Amino acid sequence: MAKEYPPFHLNGPRFDQTTFHGRLMHFLDVIDPRTLLVSDANLQSSIKLLEDFKNGTLPPGTTSKELWEAKKIKQAIIHPDTGEKVFMPFRMSGFVPFGTPFVVGMLLPNPTIPKTIIWQWLNQSHNACVNYANRNASKPTPIHRFLIGYFKRFQCCFYCCWS
Repeated sequence: MAKEYPPFHLNGPRFDQTTFHGRLMHFLDVIDPRTLLVSDANLQSSIKLLEDFKNGTLPPGTTSKELWEAKKIKQAIIHPDTGEKVFMPFRMSGFVPFGTPFVVGMLLPNPTIPKTIIWQWLNQSHNACVNYANRNASKPTPIHRFLIGYFKRFQCCFYCCWS
């Protein structure tokens, strides 16, 4: 138990980031799709538990496991810079479940040019939304910079379909 859930640190990682295994486990923790099923009440209790830890007013009997799980839930749902909830399909934990239909669509047999363009556009749009929702918001970036990148990528996809 102690190895799986080390003593809790509010600003430290749960897994040893100096090893490949630790980085892999951290990555798997970040993309855990179970965090998509967390209720608002559970999110609020996780946030409160972390605030209690920060203020030194933890309820008696609180374990490191509970604190690490609360941190995982908060980090999966709340944007660290804006403090707002990230829309479910655009969370890191939602990238695979919500992006899979687009990948399957791009892999369908006998694609026509219009179908290819539509699936590429849907996939590109989803990727752009995930990137925007998980951006570094501590330094504001004008929205036109995101739009330029989006349309340049789409232009590249469009060009590849016609060549």
